[in-house]
Amino acid sequence: MTVRKLTIGRLVTPIHFISCEFILTRVTSSNAATALGLDDVRAAAARIAAHIHRTPLLASRSLSERIGAEVRLKCENLQRAGSFKIRGAMNALLQLSDDERRRGVVAFSSGNHAQGVALAAKTLGIQATIVMPENSVASKVAATRGYGAEVVQGGVTAATRDTVAREIAERTGAAVIPPFDDERIIAGAGTVGVVPLGGGGLLSGTALAATSLKKVDVYGVEPRAGNDGEQSFRSGRIVTIEPPKTIADGARTLAIGERNFAIIRERVRDVVSVDDEVLLDATKYAMYRTKLVIEPTGALGVAALLSDLLGVPGRVAVVLSGGNLDFSLLC
Repeated sequence: MTVRKLTIGRLVTPIHFISCEFILTRVTSSNAATALGLDDVRAAAARIAAHIHRTPLLASRSLSERIGAEVRLKCENLQRAGSFKIRGAMNALLQLSDDERRRGVVAFSSGNHAQGVALAAKTLGIQATIVMPENSVASKVAATRGYGAEVVQGGVTAATRDTVAREIAERTGAAVIPPFDDERIIAGAGTVGVVPLGGGGLLSGTALAATSLKKVDVYGVEPRAGNDGEQSFRSGRIVTIEPPKTIADGARTLAIGERNFAIIRERVRDVVSVDDEVLLDATKYAMYRTKLVIEPTGALGVAALLSDLLGVPGRVAVVLSGGNLDFSLLC
């Protein structure tokens, strides 16, 4: 979540900008985050502008009255491929050399990054192979294939998807497009705040952009069953967990990345988590009141606010990070 200032008319008032995901993957470079800055996010925004939607920042009276603050919803659930993920994917693919484009790309993901890379690759005429765990949401797998990507699932788990993808890359020469642990992905995610308002993966990118622009408070929200980020934030070191069982399928990662953690420790005020039961109720409530399709991972920020975990006053902006909902959850 990020807090930034938004100018409305002649008023400049603080907005708490909540990033609903804290879903990052371990990397090996401990100082990579220091190379990233607002200029990188602005360059990414300009680079991808022709290929993404400018998603709205909507007011919600129902949420505002219940939470006791003025709530704005950053609707990345209305983004191409159904989530913010295409921002980072497109930013990464647009920077590939001609030779790299000819050799194709390989990515690993449980769903939204998969769809983002697949659609970005299709748009740019690049062959994509996506490694997805066998327990990925079926509709997300189908959508990834629908965008023209080859999907590899046999024997793949959340713990092995990275290794399988890199083995494919070594064999084929394809470029690996990680879901979070990459400067291009972080900068692309940061455009959630810079393109429409002026954003890890999403948390580090949003925090990088927002805190570079204004003095703001930034928060992250996770499912409690997969709260490696919360544990890492509290302990001051990266904590690795077992593959979590949570309805927030976009947050089923095992550890945050070193690049992302460096940004988060410096720029994020707090990280909290919510139980799946609370998250499901919040997802249903938000959908009923806003008439938007929101997946559980995308509703994490709303769940935290409804649970009064943050205590943020005044104005609050929540990133609805995705809308690729498994509708069986509602039954």
